[in-house]
Amino acid sequence: MVTPFALDPQQRAWCADLRTLTAERLRPLAAGGEPGRVNRPLVAALGEHGLLARLFPADEPVRAMDLCLLRESLARECTEAETALALQGLGAYPVVQSGSARQRARWMPEVVAGRAVAAFALSEPAAGSDAAALELCAEPDPSGAGDGWRLSGEKTWISNAPEADVYTVFARTGQAPGSRGVTAFLVPGDSAGLSGRSLDMLSPHPIGTLTFDGVPVGAGDVLGVPGGGFRVAMRTLDLFRPSVGAFAVGMARAALAAAVAHAGERRAFGGPLKDLQAVSHQLAEMATRTEAAALLVYAAAAAYDAGEPGIAARSAMAKLFATETAQYVVDAAVQLHGARALRRGHLLEHLYREVRAPRIYEGASEVQRTIIAKELYR
Repeated sequence: MVTPFALDPQQRAWCADLRTLTAERLRPLAAGGEPGRVNRPLVAALGEHGLLARLFPADEPVRAMDLCLLRESLARECTEAETALALQGLGAYPVVQSGSARQRARWMPEVVAGRAVAAFALSEPAAGSDAAALELCAEPDPSGAGDGWRLSGEKTWISNAPEADVYTVFARTGQAPGSRGVTAFLVPGDSAGLSGRSLDMLSPHPIGTLTFDGVPVGAGDVLGVPGGGFRVAMRTLDLFRPSVGAFAVGMARAALAAAVAHAGERRAFGGPLKDLQAVSHQLAEMATRTEAAALLVYAAAAAYDAGEPGIAARSAMAKLFATETAQYVVDAAVQLHGARALRRGHLLEHLYREVRAPRIYEGASEVQRTIIAKELYR
């Protein structure tokens, strides 16, 4: 009998295979990448090894559990590979969810093969956590064609910008306040009037700003329906928030394993560190919180796949608890290692830099608490 939310033998075997593949095939490609630039050989390898196809199965809905297991397994061995996969998913899922047959035929084979890099462009200089406050303007095309718009404004903190081949872009097509009047568009990276610049960020993948100077889009570029863009964004985030938690769980497991190994080998005060009660209790706390985070992520993913109600709150809980837990576990692992963990190139030095951002993107921890509280009174 399998306990609820425990992985079955097939899932455990698949995760083990993913970790081996990541360590042997993907990590060397990640090491050869340039910080702050899209690692196209790595993205292509995700396609060649079928990982993007597993993320976007043909003729089947995207499964949250598969997405979470992919992200957790890759994160344990190579955070760069995990992030490259996640960004392909985040940028392209709106096409799967709300795109037309023509849009899916044009872009999904390229994304799944790793030949086209996708990006999700929601945040703006004045619309980060408050995503409904976005101001990117979609004005009717002055040419008078009747079914087109011109995009004007700026997006920022956009992962894979400015190098992506296609962007899911959210713009305001109406005067309605808040989330109303927002439309999602599919915008190729080489569109006329679209430019961008890289931002120097604490991140191994590119993050940049996009400037829209009258970028032309037509009815055929709309994802879903005009005015329905905010729902496209929220449905995407409901799926991906638990998987951000899975990414965090993967990092926490890697840090915990490093701490357990170090405490068993490092001798101080007449014996191994693990024999010191302060250390053993710290490891026990790290392990317990990591397991609790994993169970919350698996529960949210299972609920999403089963179509259960309350997905927004469960997704928010999974992201909130897992990312906060990963921050704690990585920090504790660094403390147990001491100065050696702060050397450039050490696993924990890398994880210490990587673990901070997930508590901010796709809704900061404070936003997740707001979502959870609102759902309690819905």
